[in-house]
Amino acid sequence: MNMDSIQPFKLERPATVAEAAALLAAQPQARLVAGGTDLIPNLRRGIERPTVLVDLGAVAGFDAIVASDEGTWIGAGARLARLATDSALAARHPAIAQAAAVIAGPGHRSVATVGGNLCLDTRCVFYNQSEWWRASNSYCLKRGGDVCHVAPQGGRCHAAFSGDLAPALLALEAEVELVSTRGARRIPLADMYRDDGAAALTIERDEVLARVLVPARAAGRACAYRKARARGAVDFPLAGVGCAVALDAQGRLAALRVALTGTNSQPIVISGTDALLGRAVDDALLAALGKLVQKQVSPMRTTVTQSNYRRQVAAVTAQRLLKELAAGPAK
Repeated sequence: MNMDSIQPFKLERPATVAEAAALLAAQPQARLVAGGTDLIPNLRRGIERPTVLVDLGAVAGFDAIVASDEGTWIGAGARLARLATDSALAARHPAIAQAAAVIAGPGHRSVATVGGNLCLDTRCVFYNQSEWWRASNSYCLKRGGDVCHVAPQGGRCHAAFSGDLAPALLALEAEVELVSTRGARRIPLADMYRDDGAAALTIERDEVLARVLVPARAAGRACAYRKARARGAVDFPLAGVGCAVALDAQGRLAALRVALTGTNSQPIVISGTDALLGRAVDDALLAALGKLVQKQVSPMRTTVTQSNYRRQVAAVTAQRLLKELAAGPAK
């Protein structure tokens, strides 16, 4: 992996989220940086060349985790290592702690943040390369070129979203608070993404992701996150699955929400699971879930692993996770 020197930039250190939003609004070339585990490699590859970096490390309360009547608020600046080891959070929502614990390596998790993982740049073997490598391939549709090498006949970028926290939070119906110079707005986390590898986030350029809300209703559901990857550590997911489930007194499905990462240009919530409610979690139901997943994931040639393998891994991981949750404390 060839890295170059980072181009010169001006560093700003706002004291509040509002100040950070104002800096973004005033300087079109500015980029936010928190842990920097995703952005800094892109700077060194020449993929990103911002003239201003807005460092969120000095924003007071940006890393707060607070329980309220609405649910659990998680600051966008909270470190992943903290999420992975917060016993109170893990007791309420184990899927979040499980997802945080399998992101990258311990060194990355000690600085990487919730907001950074949720806003992770999409990835592709044709994009995450050095400047000279990308130039020798006439760049790509995502940055500098006019062809997506994954699907040359198409008209959009197929780089994949690979953040692990998103599916865990999507399974729990999380919301996000976005702050700009126009004020704050709250939207479902699912609405923060679009299926476009070149522009996967719907956040306005001058908006800052301030915090995440896991609603109180999610606390009554059993949840978990599982990740398939080529190596047992560090790697991004070939497929990652978040699942939240509730069973009735007879052991039938009362609620089910399944979300995935690593296969599409956005994290996705599997649709059609309502048709499975009221049924026992048996082989027939698991087979039906597997078919739903296989139809809705669309892995492309964005990694060195075959697309069809990733599709099958996604389905099997979802099936195993639901079976595990249904056999456990969800009853």
